[in-house]
Amino acid sequence: MKAISLIKHSKGALGLRLFGLGPNLKPTDGLNKLQKLLDKNAFWAKNRTIHDLKKCLANSDVIISLWVGNEIVGFGRALTDGIYRGVLWDIVIDQNHQGKGFGKLIIKNLLSSRKIKNTKKLYLMTTNKKIFYSQFDFKEVISQDLLIREI
Repeated sequence: MKAISLIKHSKGALGLRLFGLGPNLKPTDGLNKLQKLLDKNAFWAKNRTIHDLKKCLANSDVIISLWVGNEIVGFGRALTDGIYRGVLWDIVIDQNHQGKGFGKLIIKNLLSSRKIKNTKKLYLMTTNKKIFYSQFDFKEVISQDLLIREI
């Protein structure tokens, strides 16, 4: 059985972003593997370029990746001001590894991170996983409207 590794990246995920580091700080082509994970498992994250992923990681406050051996099978990140508001983004588990508790592991580590754990209000958008996120006390909000500006 291959080892499972959860990586709590430093702010900006320098090792993953610049050197493709994975488990044990070893080069694993991690950024390309992340791109493939997102492309294959998240319709809303298809066709993200390596350049854009680097920028996205550089500007993220909390980044978690989950590996089985040298393959990335899960990912999640968050942005926050550290006190009032935060947003969880890009939570993805490879379809071949769903149902193994990996999603819970990523969410628990995001929520317990130093930057997120005391944030008063966390936002999360999901297309079809409301029931999954409800176990972490996320509730559907119908009293507000979601507004989006796309460029």
